[in-house]
Amino acid sequence: MKCSKCGSPKVIYKQEQSGQILCKECFIESIESKVIKTVRKEKLLDRGDKVLVALSGGKDSVTTLEILNSFREMNVIDICAVTVDEGIANYRQDGVDIAKRHAERLGIEHKVVSLKEDYGITLDEIMQRPKHRGSCTYCGVFRRTIINKAAREMGATKIATGHNLDDEVQAIMMNYLEGNTNNLTKLGAKTESDAEEFTVKIKPLREIPEREIGIYVVAKELEVHFDSCPYAMQSFRGEVSELINQLNEKHPTIKYSTLRGYEKIKAAIKDEMQNDYAHGRCSRCGEPSSNELCKACSFLEELGV
Repeated sequence: MKCSKCGSPKVIYKQEQSGQILCKECFIESIESKVIKTVRKEKLLDRGDKVLVALSGGKDSVTTLEILNSFREMNVIDICAVTVDEGIANYRQDGVDIAKRHAERLGIEHKVVSLKEDYGITLDEIMQRPKHRGSCTYCGVFRRTIINKAAREMGATKIATGHNLDDEVQAIMMNYLEGNTNNLTKLGAKTESDAEEFTVKIKPLREIPEREIGIYVVAKELEVHFDSCPYAMQSFRGEVSELINQLNEKHPTIKYSTLRGYEKIKAAIKDEMQNDYAHGRCSRCGEPSSNELCKACSFLEELGV
């Protein structure tokens, strides 16, 4: 068995979609080329951008940082990073430390923020409440709000997250199954808002399978935090992920076909669900909100914080 590209006998991986068998060097090049192609196709970056990478220390965010840094080295963009400490005992600190080391390695501006400092409560404390909504519900909203604030404070023009193909397909299926058609219109490689306080969000890894990102960081010998969030499999996302992976065993291109199918109907859904939201201010924190309270503050009120 030889590498489909260079003929080397030292193969490490067979790609499910293309069927190509690749050696380490060609595999690394294929991942980086595919991400760069997504960046160009979706127009994710503009010359002079300051991109804030949401850097957890996990494989996805470290890969995002590593590949976007190639644009920084070409003086196309500048990069900074923020790490959110959600307050999960025996889990989060390792990722924070790894994120710090990557920021130091590349010499980029880096900030660590926490739910405890911003909201006065940790995710562990939330999950001890008897009638909580589930970890991902709170974590997603609080993380997005904190990261967006950090982007403004650090002067970033874009926020880059490590959402991969699996994440995106899970989000499509979750929103469809729960009937959240409005949320379906917000998915995509690039998310913009009419409110200038919301920084543009981009997903450079959107077409890379999670498994391939794991192999990429090992092949490049990048230090990452491989442990999964202890709350992940308790969530609806965890259930949907398990279902999709079971289907993928017999239908290895189903993740790509789901994404492509969504892209074909996205515009129609957006036209049908188009709403003119009133852009007011949250009465509690002052952030942009279409309601009296933004989603983060409504959760805090609910939690009695």
